[in-house]
Parts: sequence; structure tokens; C-alpha cells
Amino acid sequence: MSGSVDAWVGLGANLETPEQQIRQALKALDTLPDTRLACCSSLYRTPPMGPPGQPDYINAVAGLCTGLDPEALLSALLALEARLGRRRNGERWGPRVIDLDLLCYGDCRRDSEFLRLPHPGIAQRAFVLLPLAELAPDLPIPGQGRVDQLLAAVDIRDIEVIEQA
Repeated sequence: MSGSVDAWVGLGANLETPEQQIRQALKALDTLPDTRLACCSSLYRTPPMGPPGQPDYINAVAGLCTGLDPEALLSALLALEARLGRRRNGERWGPRVIDLDLLCYGDCRRDSEFLRLPHPGIAQRAFVLLPLAELAPDLPIPGQGRVDQLLAAVDIRDIEVIEQA
């Protein structure tokens, strides 16, 4: 793919066999137009960030090489979520079958109603930084620092590797 950009996607699920949901989503990422799955992290079990009483999450990060622009890639990710059974009900950080977040897209910065890059909160989220550091510890997060430096500042004690990449 000429003109391709490295993009990083966070995956999360805590409903309906989450490990299977993550594996299915990883396979589907490789079918997106003008995009290929370059790498994927191990699977991690993490405590939920949102409302109490929900199951633990399974999280991972995928690296993509894509010719899609950032907005087209996010649209493709949202369509993929819907195809995999995600129904948005407006509950923030609630339980979900699958969640695909565009974390970074090259060195791009965006701040629109539709897309914010890098993903807001990335620097405080151990469930994103730990799998991302497995793949790209030296990756600069635009305006925030390198992944390994950001990871050193968050608490990872409650995160457990459940399946090695």
C-alpha cells in the first residue's frame, strides 16, 4: 500500500465471550479496505473503568497499515463494531460486546466532534498503554510523550496477561 500510515487501535470487550470477540475483531480489522493488520498484542484482563457491577474487560491493541484517512478509518471501525454486534445505548463506559478505539494515526492530531487524535485519555489508561507498549514502546503519542514513558506513570497492578500474542 503506497501512502500508508501506521494506525493503532484499542480493542475491548466484556460481554459474550470477550476473548472470542477480540479475536474475531482482530481478524475483521485485516479485511478493512486499503488496510492490513500489521501486529497485535497479547490479550489482557482488566478491571472495568465504568459503572460498577460489570464483568472485567479483555483488552488488546492492534497496529494497522492503512491508506484510509483518519475519518474514513474511524467510520470503518464504527461500522465493524456494529457488524460484530455492538449496539450503542448512550451509556458511557458501560459493558459492551466490542469496542474499537482509534488511538493514534501516524503523528496526526484532530479535535473535531467526530474524531479526536490521539484518543483522549490515552495517557492515563493502563489498559491501553500496556498492550501498546508491548508492540511499540518508543511510539510517540503526539503532544503527550512516548508510550513507555506514559506507561511508567500509570498503575498496572490489576492487569493480567491472559493470552500471549
